[in-house]
Amino acid sequence: MVLIMVKALFLNCSLKSSSEESNTEGLMKEVINHFEKENVVSEIVRIADYHIAFGVSEDEGPGDEWPVIFEKIKQADILILGTPIWLGEKSSVAKMVMERLDGGSGLTNEKGQSIYYNKAGGVVITGNEDGAKNAASSILYGLSHIGFTIPPNVDTYWVGEAGPGPSYIEAEGWKNDFTMDHAKMMAYNLTHFARLLKEQPIPAEGNVVEQE
Repeated sequence: MVLIMVKALFLNCSLKSSSEESNTEGLMKEVINHFEKENVVSEIVRIADYHIAFGVSEDEGPGDEWPVIFEKIKQADILILGTPIWLGEKSSVAKMVMERLDGGSGLTNEKGQSIYYNKAGGVVITGNEDGAKNAASSILYGLSHIGFTIPPNVDTYWVGEAGPGPSYIEAEGWKNDFTMDHAKMMAYNLTHFARLLKEQPIPAEGNVVEQE
């Protein structure tokens, strides 16, 4: 049996650059551990390391580094957005990434479908207090709306106690059975659907983007 190669891209929407430790990335790495067992090739991109212009297109012109990331997205079979929780919501960086993803949704594959067709999507969330399910539902709906396939149980999150306190890494969130179970489910379900979509792509029937 020939193993189908799968590529996973993680977009870490932390407000911090790579010079600082990211709790969201800590949880992402738990998902990657499971991906590695399935021979999935993973890459993490810290969005704050790039100059991303505001806008709703795939390229906002000189100085915009989104096209570098967008090319990675086009090559990936799995896209996972990671975000911290701020005021019960996904981060401002995650919101910007969703806007830029939407800006590329009018592009099409060779069959005339949205360029995001036959890619699986998921989300990783960390933070204090509540907001994980709110952020997950927003991101997963957005990904589905622009063409990504959303398998079951692909939201993995860890939430600390209300108010200021230790975050995922300091609190040793990897010891939380619920979070770790969902990290595993996410990895295996995304891998299964990514391979399924490569073997049997969504037919170009009734879903071709009409060009103006």
